[in-house]
Amino acid sequence: MISPYFRSPDRAFTLLHGDCIELLKQFSFKFDMIFADPPYFLSNGGISVQSGKVVCVDKGEWDKGGTPEYMDAFNRAWINECRQKLKDNGTIWVSGTYHNIFSIANILTEQGFKILNVITWAKTNPPPNISCRYFTHSTEFIIWARKSAKVPHCYNYDVMKQINSGKQMTDVWHLPAIARWEKTCGKHPTQKPLAVLARIVLASTHSGAWILDPFTGSSTTGIAANLLGRRFLGIDKEEEYLILSQNRKREIEQISNFTLFRKKIRDIALLDEKGLLMVKEEDVFNYDLPF
Repeated sequence: MISPYFRSPDRAFTLLHGDCIELLKQFSFKFDMIFADPPYFLSNGGISVQSGKVVCVDKGEWDKGGTPEYMDAFNRAWINECRQKLKDNGTIWVSGTYHNIFSIANILTEQGFKILNVITWAKTNPPPNISCRYFTHSTEFIIWARKSAKVPHCYNYDVMKQINSGKQMTDVWHLPAIARWEKTCGKHPTQKPLAVLARIVLASTHSGAWILDPFTGSSTTGIAANLLGRRFLGIDKEEEYLILSQNRKREIEQISNFTLFRKKIRDIALLDEKGLLMVKEEDVFNYDLPF
């Protein structure tokens, strides 16, 4: 029987400690949406700039590169388990760079997913390229795919249009990297900004949806989900990141922080101004995890 590492009093935020491939095999619950930020396999001694200082880009043993065959096998294993935990009309979002995203795209297609878009996240404040030998790395890619080619998926087209000045939302998102106010509980080395995850949640789920993140890290996915009335399960092998995650959840349990965060996330603030984020009672939290 699975024992949660942490579960919030409102049961909207649950964390599991361990290997996602092994843990996902142990239950049959299915999710409305999955966001995955798997290892990029780029911790091989490179350098970058943070806050004006030269720093090593190595994130930890979990991010060290391997052979192409190893990376393909790893991606195939976790994607297969995630597919089993996704509803037939569910979608998966996977973020990456050129280090891993081509492997992921091939394996998603191999396993029957239909790729809907490849989002280009153009960072408005990227770190400089200190080698001056190639273009500055200022983008990441996020693949959006649905489980079945023939089963319709959730896409909140009108919501995306509302936050894009009445125009169709494109697949290029100009959004900032993580802000200082998002790091008050500590920082994960690959932490994603709430602006990115809030848009993903808004685009592809309804209120009350269940969202899975198999490589949860600091659980930005879960914080965005809870700020928008969705429920969340996150999995990670590193206990220090689960501690960070639960502290972030406790932070937004304070109504002042909850309200402040919603105001700071542009997409949410715009929709709140228009009164378009009303949660329908029949949508909210009508089914629960089996543990």
